[in-house]
Amino acid sequence: MEQRPYWLSQALAAEAGGPAPALVQGTRAQLCIIGGGFTGLWTAILAKKARPELDVIVLEADVCGGGASGRNGGCALTWSTKFFTLQRLFGEAEAVRLVRASEQALLDIEAFCVEHEIDCEWRRHGTLFTATSQAQVGASDAVVAALEARGIHSWQRVPQDKLQRRAGSRAHLEGWYSPLAATVQPGKLVRGLRRVALALGVRLHEGTPMLSLEDGSPPVVRTPHGKVTAERVVIAINAWMASSFREFERSIAIVSSDMVITEPAAQPLAASALDAGISVLDSRIFVHYYRSTVDGRLMFGKGGNTFAYGGRMLPVFNQPSPYREELTGRLRGFIPELAGTPIAASWNGASDRSVTGLPFFGCLRGRPDVFYGFGYSGNGVGPSRMGGELLSSLALGLDNEWTRSPLFRGPLGRFPPEPIRFVGSLMVRNAVRRKEAAEDRGRRPFLPDVMLSRFAAAAGKADKA
Repeated sequence: MEQRPYWLSQALAAEAGGPAPALVQGTRAQLCIIGGGFTGLWTAILAKKARPELDVIVLEADVCGGGASGRNGGCALTWSTKFFTLQRLFGEAEAVRLVRASEQALLDIEAFCVEHEIDCEWRRHGTLFTATSQAQVGASDAVVAALEARGIHSWQRVPQDKLQRRAGSRAHLEGWYSPLAATVQPGKLVRGLRRVALALGVRLHEGTPMLSLEDGSPPVVRTPHGKVTAERVVIAINAWMASSFREFERSIAIVSSDMVITEPAAQPLAASALDAGISVLDSRIFVHYYRSTVDGRLMFGKGGNTFAYGGRMLPVFNQPSPYREELTGRLRGFIPELAGTPIAASWNGASDRSVTGLPFFGCLRGRPDVFYGFGYSGNGVGPSRMGGELLSSLALGLDNEWTRSPLFRGPLGRFPPEPIRFVGSLMVRNAVRRKEAAEDRGRRPFLPDVMLSRFAAAAGKADKA
């Protein structure tokens, strides 16, 4: 049974009007953007704000928010915990810049929502990164020390008693708090971006998938009933890139992130800081994450469940989560006070995991007029604003810190070919599950499971030295 993402269905129910019309003819534009999610809409908006006269058209296969942007957990996080990866890949100076830019992105989104009166339940009340087993204790110490040494330190260690009150759970043994994080209703945010883009004069066609991108100059994008001839094209379809462009088949792995959300439970949540909108993430490789909503529900999720063979978009990504019961049990294990609260919905979505755990950007097949960006690896709410900065700068032909960034190098690594990748992914996933189950019980995991688990580092929440 196919379903709309939970957040998107709530946002659409609050709107008047229907989808933008599909493209049914040939047209021309200065900039054509494929994909009406966060990255595509930020690119369109920032390009139009920089050059209001620019003719921009956005093509969306479904409705804006129908993909990853409308189905994530709504945790807006920075790249501070990715500092070691950034440093290793891009050097010290760029790593520091990107951490600061990821923090500024959250402030920029917040200011944008205030300016344009986007009611998306944005709450910048911070995040907790925690340990829920002895094996996880100390996992964040090295990266926090590195951030502090470079003056980009926003993290504070939280005493255990205070940590458990703020996280609403006695499962947490250790934790760090940063005020530079937010929670958001992502469906309302993406629909708010859509409204602003239309008000700026962006032409939008929903229900208009790209069938092909012709070689040659200028680029021509063909759709079922029309085509767009554009001076420049930006492709922002994220997890769908692998199935649309075979050269990226080994650049990302498509992995589900599965979520459940409760019926309203304001009274149990009021006993903790959860009702203020703080997000909580543990230090597992395939992280647990949870947070409350404005209407008093608790959303609980976990990544690293369903893997797609060959980057194909599976039907399960548009259905209720097959891990609903497991997630429900884990939620109630974290917060027993919610044991009697029914689950209102479950869903899952395709996450485009890159080898590095970071997004990457480039010119498609070396073409100077076709750009792409994807690979957010489960952390796209805040970084997609950065992606919009980079892609809009490329589309406008600017020379700035974004177009000079080493993020604009294309994929920095490839996964093994199929079927090795798929079989290996399942082996690694199962090893991670066994390893962390043993650690939860206070036992030493089997050495082969420990060794296999290291291959899942790109899916992890935080860097380690």
